[in-house]
Amino acid sequence: MLLSKRMRTIAHAVTPGKRAADIGTDHAFVPIYLVESGRCPYAIAMDVNPGPLERAAAHIQESGLEEKISLRLSDGMRRLRQGEVDTVILSGMGGDLICRILRERADLMEAGIELILQPQSEWFKVRHTLHDLGYSIVMEWFIQEEGKYYVVIKSVPGMQSFSLESEYLYGQAVEEECRPVLEEYLERERKKREEIIRRIGSGSRKKTPLQERRVEELEYEIRQIDEKLDQSRTISRVMS
Repeated sequence: MLLSKRMRTIAHAVTPGKRAADIGTDHAFVPIYLVESGRCPYAIAMDVNPGPLERAAAHIQESGLEEKISLRLSDGMRRLRQGEVDTVILSGMGGDLICRILRERADLMEAGIELILQPQSEWFKVRHTLHDLGYSIVMEWFIQEEGKYYVVIKSVPGMQSFSLESEYLYGQAVEEECRPVLEEYLERERKKREEIIRRIGSGSRKKTPLQERRVEELEYEIRQIDEKLDQSRTISRVMS
């Protein structure tokens, strides 16, 4: 099965030999790829809506994998039982939703499952939540596809904390080949904030208190970006 760059990155983050559950599976492309490629011996495709599961069932049947991929209607991980899988995949959803799903099943976290997460937003909240739940981030992939940037996080049980907030915002254990993409993204985000500050400061009128607070927020964000850029470039120089 051919996957998009984003989905292929998610699939390759799964440790070979582990049984996987794909939460919010939609078309079940990732579970099919995992089983078809031999990376996973068994998978569960889960979704909160019947429609996606019907599409998933059709694709699984077309692939002849009914014996190795189960379907389950479930809100998040609520219908996932302990011991059924070794890896849980949460992708293509907002960071807040991923955090809620993880916190609802803290018992699965305590059992030591591997997590592969691809939040569409609020990456920092996901990283903070992982640390709150006693998980460490062992690897991150930062990729670009069709003009959009995505982060894929691999996390396993283990106490960890970051000393810098910029590491919660933009990651710490970024895969070496992904660093240029991350730096490109950070440069773009910096320019966006500089342009907003420039527009707020244009004209002869004095800035309102609301505008002043906004400029302070943007300047703080720029400092966080610069901190992460400096860290990433230092690591790149050391590795080269």
